[in-house]
Amino acid sequence: MADEVTTRRQVAAGLRALRRRPRVVARLAGWSAVQAGQSFLLGYGVARALDGGFLAGRPGAGLGWLALAGVGVLAGALSTGRVYRAVAELVEPLRDTLVRAVVDRALDRAVRGAERDGAAAVSRLTTQTEIARDSLAGLVLVAQTFLFTTAGALFGLLLLAPVLLLVVLPPLLLALGVFAASLRPLAGRQRAVLAADEALAGELGEVCEGLRDITACGAEDGVAAGAKDRVEGELRAALSLARWGSARVVALALGGQVPLVLLVCLAPWLLDRGVTAGELVGAVTFVLQGLLPALTSLVQGVGGAGARLAVVTGRLLAEPPPEPLAEPRAEPRAEPPGRAPGAVGGPALVLRGVSFAYGGRADPVLDGLDLTLPAGGHLAVVGPSGTGKSTLALLLSGLLRPGAGEIVLCGEPLAGRGTAELAGLRVLIPQEAYVFSGTVAENLGYLRPAPPGDDEVLAAAAAVGAGGLVERLGGPGGRVTPTALSAGERQSLALARAYLSPAPVTVLDEATCHLDPAAEARAERAFAARPGSTLVVVAHRISSARRADRVLLLDGGRHALGSHEELLRRSAGYRELTADWSDPAGATGYPDRVDPVAGTGLPNDRGQVIAHRSLGEPQPFRDLGYRGAVGGE
Repeated sequence: MADEVTTRRQVAAGLRALRRRPRVVARLAGWSAVQAGQSFLLGYGVARALDGGFLAGRPGAGLGWLALAGVGVLAGALSTGRVYRAVAELVEPLRDTLVRAVVDRALDRAVRGAERDGAAAVSRLTTQTEIARDSLAGLVLVAQTFLFTTAGALFGLLLLAPVLLLVVLPPLLLALGVFAASLRPLAGRQRAVLAADEALAGELGEVCEGLRDITACGAEDGVAAGAKDRVEGELRAALSLARWGSARVVALALGGQVPLVLLVCLAPWLLDRGVTAGELVGAVTFVLQGLLPALTSLVQGVGGAGARLAVVTGRLLAEPPPEPLAEPRAEPRAEPPGRAPGAVGGPALVLRGVSFAYGGRADPVLDGLDLTLPAGGHLAVVGPSGTGKSTLALLLSGLLRPGAGEIVLCGEPLAGRGTAELAGLRVLIPQEAYVFSGTVAENLGYLRPAPPGDDEVLAAAAAVGAGGLVERLGGPGGRVTPTALSAGERQSLALARAYLSPAPVTVLDEATCHLDPAAEARAERAFAARPGSTLVVVAHRISSARRADRVLLLDGGRHALGSHEELLRRSAGYRELTADWSDPAGATGYPDRVDPVAGTGLPNDRGQVIAHRSLGEPQPFRDLGYRGAVGGE
């Protein structure tokens, strides 16, 4: 019953799409009519060439009729290219619609936690949308070819001798009946094939993600057996589809071969009833050159492409609709920099037992993480590369869903929240900042519910240290060309955009890595100083951790939380990490493992810098501009 409802909806949607493009449909029908004329002229011209020409002793008339049939063939060939163009204009918008629908559904399901494995979504976006596009194109082509070619052939038989229709039409109708009866089982088998393909894609996706764990646990045989079951399941579904496909052979024999046998066997009877030899040959021509190719295209096209189209579009578009997104709560208009963007009651961020792994069999990146960050707090997330810092930023922003546990942002559980609602709660600035072609004001204000004023834009830019850049670009109305900006300049604009956002929680995922330490410090202090604003920074310099109220250390599934001083006392991992980030000259503002040499007044002092730690390579002689020994040493 559900499949019937889906099919009716698909047909209704297809008819609506045709009504929206009447000119394309009219152009397709016109060129298809030319093809019908070709089918008519071919059989009718052969019959008249024999009866009125060669058999009557008038070879000139016979050649004339054959020439007319040849003109029909040339016209049909010309129309074929035009038909393909019209079909493309009808089909390509469908693929665009399907791609948008698949992407929207996949993103929404991912945000709501309904779909954690993207393998099935990838199969729908790539394989299945291409199947739908190609199947629809084939279906439109075979449908128009069959309708117009068959109409031309049957009209020609009627003009030649109505009795010929009594021989050709019944087996043709019987063939169409057999074929129509096989369509539903064919669609069911095609649906099973696609379901098996998605299951196989999901299985192989999990295997690829967990290869390291599979090898480490010695689970190769078990995993191979599971993958083999999926492969064999798809094979069984394909074989069942092939068996039902044999019904197409029966339909072709009934509609294309039986009429020929009947015309040959009944030839004496037909001749006795006034059918001429030319009309009999013309009828055979109609069957061989018109009806049989048209029926073959219909059976092969609808039986294959039509069944695939019905199943694929049903799977792509007839899934249960996503849960309706709650209407975004009204956020207060963002105040100019320096004022509270909005009050937040209770903790700004709460994580309860949050765990996450990339793949069902992979080791967890985060395991049982608990965290509470008060409103207005400043948290720095640190740890070696690959320990889940950026993953945590995506989880806090609702772009990933935890495998276990709960995340509460500003009193609102992230589970089940749509993207529109999340946008009012947090803003995420990743390492590679995004800017677009447009004005400075458009780039900085597009997270705002209403465009900010020029004064707000300038104040926000100045607060995060982007004032000089905005001035150089021409102020709020200046044009932004992304390719003309450096990575640091793009980050500066993205920081100003986040500063103007009304979202009470800001997540900076190494969003200042292309800025110098002084610019980084200015930007972080600006966010931390906004009343009511909560800041989470994925840090890449020890200075960011020192500025934060709390520091979260992630290290291979383990974690530690405390202030910078607390972690130095009780966490060996944090001490090791800060030793790697050592900056004993940090008080002078150089936290990046190099210190200025204080001016000594010595003859060779040229203001060089020296490293605290080994650089891992020898320093060439005279590399620092050596001018000779000092004091004879």
